[in-house]
Amino acid sequence: MAKLWGGRFSKNTNELVDAFNASIDFDKRLYHEDIRGSIAHASMLAKCGIIPAQDGEKIVAGLKDILKDIEAGNFKFEVALEDIHMNIEARLTERIGQAGARLHTARSRNDQVALDMHMYMKREVAEIAELLIQFEAALLSVAKKHSKTLMPGYTHLQRAQPITFAHHLLAYFNMLQRDFRRLQGVWEGADMMPLGAGAIAGTTFPIDRFDVAEQLNFGKVYSNSMDAVSDRDYVIEFLSFASILMMHMSRLSEEICLWSSTEFGFIELDDAFATGSSMMPQKKNPDIAELVRGKTGRVYGHLQAMLVTAKGLPLTYNKDLQEDKEGFFDAVDTIKFALAVYRDMILTMTVNVDKMQQAVSKDFSNATDLADYLVRKGLPFRQAHEVVGKCVAYAIHNGKFLPEITLEEYKTFSDLFEADLLQALQPENCVASRKSYGGPAFSENEKQFAAGEKVLQAQQEILQDLQQRL
Repeated sequence: MAKLWGGRFSKNTNELVDAFNASIDFDKRLYHEDIRGSIAHASMLAKCGIIPAQDGEKIVAGLKDILKDIEAGNFKFEVALEDIHMNIEARLTERIGQAGARLHTARSRNDQVALDMHMYMKREVAEIAELLIQFEAALLSVAKKHSKTLMPGYTHLQRAQPITFAHHLLAYFNMLQRDFRRLQGVWEGADMMPLGAGAIAGTTFPIDRFDVAEQLNFGKVYSNSMDAVSDRDYVIEFLSFASILMMHMSRLSEEICLWSSTEFGFIELDDAFATGSSMMPQKKNPDIAELVRGKTGRVYGHLQAMLVTAKGLPLTYNKDLQEDKEGFFDAVDTIKFALAVYRDMILTMTVNVDKMQQAVSKDFSNATDLADYLVRKGLPFRQAHEVVGKCVAYAIHNGKFLPEITLEEYKTFSDLFEADLLQALQPENCVASRKSYGGPAFSENEKQFAAGEKVLQAQQEILQDLQQRL
């Protein structure tokens, strides 16, 4: 098959070169953006008098027909035509003749692929933003149901202080808020129109780049042609966002694996979100959580690969930049899967409230509250810390927990202990008394729920704005 760029060459490319050079197997998913961008380009060319108006009309009509064929599954992609751009242009020229050959006037595949990627990025950002909001809403919903469900909080994976399950989930809700903010930044980087930059130095034709930007709902236009075709910052920004999001998802995955184990028993995943063993009939495995945890490293790899690809490239376009797509596409698919499946998995899991209550009642996570009790009686904290440490050592030696030590025994450690110390040791009171801003107190949970609803409403309004700007 003749190459659209083959005029300078006297030999056909090697078949292996064709296969290695081609990107159609993965960039065909850009077909919608490629056609939409070409329609805007052709309309602008006709409007500016660069091509005849009737040719512009033929091009637009032909591209719309090709779009219908692709969406109906009636379009055959050719590896010999290398990429989505040349597959569509070749088919267009085949169908409408000479008019189709005018489409590529005043543009290069360099700025064309950049345009496609910017448009595709914006569409995916809007879809991911919606999934992110839905997952945040799921976390907030489950947290509200467990505003008074007590559980141990951990540091170093050792029981530290009593908290609520709601407070724990709200920590992830807050992480996702930051992810949403970063996603907005990705949109801003993608909302810049590169078409018209040509291969490197623009064009001699009197094009109107701002007209194309307006047709395609771009907020900005690249002001430097060399930057326009070589910029992949927006891809790196997306992969950075995706890596941080997946890090948050992976941390939650690890906790789900722990919580659903027999040793913890804090939750049970719905059967629809777990798998069994081919050998051991009793097994119920948290495979989805493990997969998300595992795929996090894959997304990290895509970010690292793109950074390494871009770090040594001279301006402007180099074929290395073709490597921007596969990792990006895979990261998009991975985080969309993770967000969608986690929303439903969180909503359907069973929280074993009694098991959590039992855990927080049979440990020493109330030790800090006992030290605070002594501080309120007038003892400096460092001394109070030492006294309670000795109480804990005594309890462990005698096979007891702090509420099981008698007042007489406590008196041997400090005369400041009174009968009211047992109230200070109750897990419910330990949590309820932590009313400092951002703390786990029941009253603070209610404030965080209200704030969370406002966050979701604001994010929904941002999403609607993004959708209108696609």
